[in-house]
Amino acid sequence: MAKYMLIMRSTDEALAKMVETPFDEMLETMGRFNDTLIKAGVLIAAEGLDDAAQGVVVDYSGETPVVTDGPYGETKELFGGFYILDVASQEEAVEWAKRMPAFPGAKTEIRRVPGIDEFPQDNEWVIKERVWREQTGQL
Repeated sequence: MAKYMLIMRSTDEALAKMVETPFDEMLETMGRFNDTLIKAGVLIAAEGLDDAAQGVVVDYSGETPVVTDGPYGETKELFGGFYILDVASQEEAVEWAKRMPAFPGAKTEIRRVPGIDEFPQDNEWVIKERVWREQTGQL
């Protein structure tokens, strides 16, 4: 099994459709999908994000970091939320993404989340992280 992150991205068109949808209807639709993931035993985490206008960007391109309030300069494909699934393959993650309720214009990016076992196990920082993960039940 491997972890995959499904990153939900929305275009302006998809966001407009989402705003038109009653909130209770949206909760029902996403709740049913989440329940399917839970029953299949593949859901690790799922979160939506607040409006980009409420966020900030920390830009490291200069000598010192610069913080800019949202909304961001490029809003064509904002990261709106994510799922982390524990599935057998990228193909299985894709199949779950295809079943995800989405508005026209939305996209889902799928990326594997490397496990701690893939890093050098003799590295002091990997050792410290492994201890932290064991202490918090995340390993």
